[in-house]
Amino acid sequence: MWRRYRRMAALVEGRLALELSDATGLSMADYTVLSNLVEADERSFRVTALAERMQWSQSRLSHHLRRMEERDLVTRRQDQADGRAAVVELTRTGLRAIAAASPVHLSGVRKHFIDRLDPAQLASFAEAIDNLLNPLESEEEV
Repeated sequence: MWRRYRRMAALVEGRLALELSDATGLSMADYTVLSNLVEADERSFRVTALAERMQWSQSRLSHHLRRMEERDLVTRRQDQADGRAAVVELTRTGLRAIAAASPVHLSGVRKHFIDRLDPAQLASFAEAIDNLLNPLESEEEV
């Protein structure tokens, strides 16, 4: 079951990434950063908090943010509340990019995942995910 889950996740993610890249030029990593920022208060995150939320190392995120800054999708600045910390913010270009990419991504999620399951299967899958996710998320807070 575990191997089947991993294969399914890899195939769905791969299809979503290819469709997103073909339609918008964004990578799935770009989309993940932008979607987190667009949903955040003031469309910004402390870099450390974003890395934790995405389950990325700070180094990996920093390198990716540099590449995104070069494309004017995000900008980084010093945190006014804590001068030692950095904050990443969504730019207007980034906002336009996520606005164009979201329908592509959502269409792919529907096509490759949601529409392939009936309502009972979706409900059962959601329950199973919650059973796995809830303890993992509460462990993060410890």
